[in-house]
Amino acid sequence: MIMFAPLLFLADPHAASAMQVGPNPSQRQESTLPIPHRRTIIETAPSAEAGGPERKPATTDRLADCLGRAQRDSAAGIAFARGWLAEGATPEARVRANQCLGLIQSDLGDFGNAERSFTDALQGIPEAQKVAGVPLLAMAGNAALAGGAAARALDWFDKALAVTDYPDTVARGGISIDRARALVTLARFGEARSALDLATRLAPANAEGWLLSATLARREMDLARAQKDVETAAGLDPRDPAIGLEAGVVAVLSGHDDAARKSWASVVQIAPNSAEAKTAQGYLEQLGAPPTSAPQPPR
Repeated sequence: MIMFAPLLFLADPHAASAMQVGPNPSQRQESTLPIPHRRTIIETAPSAEAGGPERKPATTDRLADCLGRAQRDSAAGIAFARGWLAEGATPEARVRANQCLGLIQSDLGDFGNAERSFTDALQGIPEAQKVAGVPLLAMAGNAALAGGAAARALDWFDKALAVTDYPDTVARGGISIDRARALVTLARFGEARSALDLATRLAPANAEGWLLSATLARREMDLARAQKDVETAAGLDPRDPAIGLEAGVVAVLSGHDDAARKSWASVVQIAPNSAEAKTAQGYLEQLGAPPTSAPQPPR
């Protein structure tokens, strides 16, 4: 009997940093609030020679600078973020510095302090601008989830989704996926199903939502739903080893051993050094080679 790994939506330790925001779109001043989309800013000014606009170099965003320093040297990034924090005279002025610090701490696996940094950042966002705090709420939730505090993570995600006028539906879908992870960790599987159904409606091009939906359906032995959802995920991201691994599990449970072998073999081939490849290889060994046809006696 093949022993499958239990259903567990693992919190990605880099999920918080994956949601990082980028430069301020204003050409006049640096915003203290998180900005949900990265942009390059080109300022224009009258040309002294031709009288026309002159392109100036893109302005340097301090958050991007902070994160760039951390990418090269995490200790230098933390020092930069703490120095930036010390300059802020008000909570509003410390929002983006706290955000940078939290992202660095998340990347270092210091999830408890990361959650506190994101919480401090949120203290600087006025109620009238609460929409701007949605990315930070999600970052705090991911830090809490990665740190093993699923109930607290769920509270953060609920707060983020409660801001109904947040305009980025794809990001809302991603938050709903993270909310489902927290619910699965808390063994609240029915609510996790509702969260994943919402996620795939809001972000139908997000392969992860379909993969987790398939995993949950497989756990509930709704194999028809699991097969449909894992096929959708594979169509969106055919080289994701996690999708190939799950496709093989669904196939073998459905009695399609050959299809399972093909899925797991593809995982080993596409991502040979991944954790998924190691698991897939173990499944292949447990399943064994396909049966050979018995030779037919001569007529």
